[in-house]
Amino acid sequence: MNSKSELQIKVEEVLDQIRPYLEADGGNVSFVEITSENIVRVELQGACKSCSMSLMTLKSGIEQTIKRVLPEIHSVEAVNLPSMA
Repeated sequence: MNSKSELQIKVEEVLDQIRPYLEADGGNVSFVEITSENIVRVELQGACKSCSMSLMTLKSGIEQTIKRVLPEIHSVEAVNLPSMA
């Protein structure tokens, strides 16, 4: 993909809104990709990588915020967290 899609730009704008809350706890999040199934993949960074609450942060914080703003997004996954499967 040569240029950012409109959806990617919107996802990154939502992440920018969430980022100060993560940074307050020593963490961060970076955008990785949006799949063809509209699954957003992110990488948790800093304290968010190793925190025991990182899955809750991902699902209850990041995913819910993105889906509230962008209902076309189906889910959010962290590429550096173990899968729930």
